[in-house]
Amino acid sequence: MGGEVAERQSRGQKKGLRRPKRRISIRIDMTPMVDIAFLLLIFYMVTTVFAMPQAMEINLPPKETDVEIAETNLLTIRVDENSRYWWNLRRVAPDNLPQLLPSDINKPDSVLYELDADTLQNLLVNQNRENSKLNTLILIHRDGSYADMVNILDEIDLIERSWNSFTAEQLGVKVDEIPKDQKFSYRYAIGEWEERDDKIIDAALEQITEGSEL
Repeated sequence: MGGEVAERQSRGQKKGLRRPKRRISIRIDMTPMVDIAFLLLIFYMVTTVFAMPQAMEINLPPKETDVEIAETNLLTIRVDENSRYWWNLRRVAPDNLPQLLPSDINKPDSVLYELDADTLQNLLVNQNRENSKLNTLILIHRDGSYADMVNILDEIDLIERSWNSFTAEQLGVKVDEIPKDQKFSYRYAIGEWEERDDKIIDAALEQITEGSEL
């Protein structure tokens, strides 16, 4: 940025020994500053890292593959239209209705139910520790939120990563060096919500309402 100083002579000269004052005017050249501004703008546009779309990697078996699972190895998680999370082991029966996962104690007063993520994670971890052959069936209500499914899959991915990191630390190897027979892979499937699931949740709601749990 440069500036030029120009001297102006007074139009008239006064009589006497006193010299006339010279007026100084300053003209600033703004062209270099504009050039710098555009250079900075181009620099930030070129070097900025844009947010990449996040994708969730899911390995699905072929459609023709049917896997038989023992009833004792099945954990079912249902999420109803109000984003309430229900779980049960084995087949549903009058004496084995789904149980409601506890709500977050820090939820807003305006919200009746909000899942406690730690409770869901503890349930999944504990059940897999007790049964190494456990399989989880996830059922989302037809009017449910897509975010609920993503939350469950995120918890499953977190558990799998943490589990394998701990195993690698115990073995003194990297995660990708864990033997296949010792590497943990969470087994789950996503099924379709059916009319019978509506009846099951209605029965579970009636049960906990009588017990004043909801």
